[in-house]
Amino acid sequence: MRISSKGQVTIPIEIRRTAGLLPHTEVEFVVEQVAVRIVRVEPKRGQTRGQGIVRRLRGRATVKMSTDEIMALSRGE
Repeated sequence: MRISSKGQVTIPIEIRRTAGLLPHTEVEFVVEQVAVRIVRVEPKRGQTRGQGIVRRLRGRATVKMSTDEIMALSRGE
């Protein structure tokens, strides 16, 4: 496995599953002499995964539509 020119590396799916590294999981790098460990950071106390997702998405909508207009679109009206 190689590090890309952007400093990126792909973590194999088996390792991600075993370590519970889902998309958007916060991690930190711990340097130990000649090795580096990737450690999953536990969510802030009182914040669920869903709350974290909502927090990241808040304020990102670009379409100005009312709830009724959105519902009409989802119903195919």
